Amino acid sequence: MSQQSTQSPDAKSFQRIALFAKHDNALALDIARTAIDHLAPRKLELCADRELSANMPAADLSDAAPETADLAIVIGGDGTLLHTARQLAPHGVPIVGVNAGRLGFLADIPREALTTTLDDLFAGKFISETRHMLRAEVFRADGKVDWTDKALNDVVVQKRDVGRMIEFETHIDGNYVCTHRADGLVVSTPTGSTAYALSAGGPIVHPALDAIAIVPICPHTLSDRPLVIGGEADVDIVMRQADGSGAQVVLDGQESSPLAAGDRVRISRAERSLQLLHPAGHDYYHLLRHKLHWGRDHDSGKER
Repeated sequence: MSQQSTQSPDAKSFQRIALFAKHDNALALDIARTAIDHLAPRKLELCADRELSANMPAADLSDAAPETADLAIVIGGDGTLLHTARQLAPHGVPIVGVNAGRLGFLADIPREALTTTLDDLFAGKFISETRHMLRAEVFRADGKVDWTDKALNDVVVQKRDVGRMIEFETHIDGNYVCTHRADGLVVSTPTGSTAYALSAGGPIVHPALDAIAIVPICPHTLSDRPLVIGGEADVDIVMRQADGSGAQVVLDGQESSPLAAGDRVRISRAERSLQLLHPAGHDYYHLLRHKLHWGRDHDSGKER
């Protein structure tokens, strides 16, 4: 559900730069200061949201809306990038992620490579990928749309109480698939296939594939297995009952809405995609090896 873009952003157009950093992370704020100092000689317009600006009173940050930027530099973990992607993708702002978190699948620029990568970026040395996003709509039992939002990683329907299961139907492009009794269901983009979907036993889906992964969470029926479908499909999840415990739909682990019997969640491709920039030489398979510790010698901790 991603591809190397054939219409990469033009580095010469990067004139207004939006900065995002995890506000309660001292390391992220320190990296943001380094980025500001390094970019200052380029005479660019730097802008940030109010909270970040308040944490950097000495920085020369404009009050321009980040949605009007030519490029966004996101400093934090993958959660920070997911939050920013939902805000900026509808406006076509490309994003580059600097890792100040733990995993860094999306925020893949290490702190020590920050200044070198920024120089390469403005020299046009980067890889641009289009990462499609999902749109989720919640229809209540009366058929009216009550809530809608977007996700870069996944849309998850899950139980709200421990020790309970929920029962729901899945439909793909209007065709009934099956009825599940489980802890929930992950509907994931390839971008999100290395997140919750992977923990639930789903496949790793290469970002270049136009696909959606549907992964049951702890299904009651052991033959209820993950399913990979085309990226243009519409997925409907219809709540049948929730054992009195209730359920909820969660987007990227951050935004949520409660669900009740009779509610329906429709998941489809979002109208706008995210433009994600990587350093020159970015290698997805190296990222997998490094982050998932594949092929390591357990005695030395080094890759074979």
